[in-house]
Amino acid sequence: MQAGTRIRPRPAGDHAVVLGASMGGLAAAGVLADAYRRVTVVDRDLLPAPGAQRRGVPQGRHAHGLLARGREVLEELFPGLTGELVARGALYGDIQLHGRWYNEGVRLRQGPSGLNSLAVSRPLLEGQVRRRLAAFPNVSIVDGCEVAGLVATPDQRRVTGVRTLRRGTGPEQVLEADLVVDATGRGSRSPAWLAALGYEPPEQEAVRPQIAYASAVYRRRPAEHLDGDRVVIVAATHATRRGAAMLAMEDDRWIVTLFGYLGERPPTEPGEFVDWAATLAAPDVHEVISSAELLQAPVPAHFPASVRLRYERLDRFPEGYVVTGDAVCSFNPIYGQGMTVAALEALALRDCLRVGAGQLGQRFFRSAAKLVDTPWGIAVGADLRFPEVEGPRTPKVRMINAYLARLHVAAGQDPILGRAFLRVVNLIDPPERLMSPELAFRVMRGTRVAS
Repeated sequence: MQAGTRIRPRPAGDHAVVLGASMGGLAAAGVLADAYRRVTVVDRDLLPAPGAQRRGVPQGRHAHGLLARGREVLEELFPGLTGELVARGALYGDIQLHGRWYNEGVRLRQGPSGLNSLAVSRPLLEGQVRRRLAAFPNVSIVDGCEVAGLVATPDQRRVTGVRTLRRGTGPEQVLEADLVVDATGRGSRSPAWLAALGYEPPEQEAVRPQIAYASAVYRRRPAEHLDGDRVVIVAATHATRRGAAMLAMEDDRWIVTLFGYLGERPPTEPGEFVDWAATLAAPDVHEVISSAELLQAPVPAHFPASVRLRYERLDRFPEGYVVTGDAVCSFNPIYGQGMTVAALEALALRDCLRVGAGQLGQRFFRSAAKLVDTPWGIAVGADLRFPEVEGPRTPKVRMINAYLARLHVAAGQDPILGRAFLRVVNLIDPPERLMSPELAFRVMRGTRVAS
């Protein structure tokens, strides 16, 4: 199917407005284009050409992982996207065969997994999805536009649009809509906007790993670096509390993100950045960047807490309004889950719309909560390995972390265990799969051999 040729019935309404041209907003708009006669995407940024950085996505300067399931969903929503990105320099391949994954300091045994994803920069990925979306005949993307608040019916039971302010165009204007979707990310003002309409704010859960990180870009020499492998992930350990993600990108580049927990802060001076990489639990990143050409000096960032807003627990919610993506749950970025979860939420929105537009928010939030449960459990469970990280520790969390520590040791020799682990973290299989009798036996056997 080519962009611009989607002709399907649109029973849900005349006009949908998406707030935010983030990956979550773009995926949601792709779904809404099949259900509404018109879709308008509004973003405060002046949107650049594909591949260029933009102010509203500061994370674009850091390593981004598109999980295997995320690539599948984006390919479903925008057929041919994978091939288009590869034609622009992205690398497509098996994440276990071409990746080096270190957990507990143990390198996962490489081998074919059937899990394929893209090594690509966030600006190129987002820009290409935006290009595809803009080609839909019923979609408009409006940039340089601030959203000041919601417009609702006199009884406040239905959202009917948003108040907007275009740069340099004078007073506020009302953009009317049958549906408004908030995809503005972690800084979402939905709780305040809903309170202004008389609704209770959602409960909030937080786990505070206090992550600090810094990212730099280096020249990649495929024939010399890592025997052609494209990904290195070094998880933080109790001994170092330091980790790294080094991902190949288009134009023969590496993006290298170093991160630390609980006060461990990577330096931004280039030489010190390289020296800090030598303290990781695996040598691969340091071996590459100690001799590679630096293309972009390290830039810092921090992430104090993973935050989940429990919209699904609200008793009341207005018709004509939905919140999605990081505005519902913002994950620790070192696990690379955000884009994939946002894409999965777009599919959940599509499924809800196929039933009808009535009580869409409540139905969507229940579906999204089930989607978020698994990646939230993976991320916060891993963060809670560190005793000083603030968050609720249940006996189940402690038991799972102890089991995974043994699994990682066994996966150093057993590629089947490695594949099973990657299928879970790529949101293909449920976490319970790792504790099946077959895999539990392999874990016990593998840890006996390792000891």
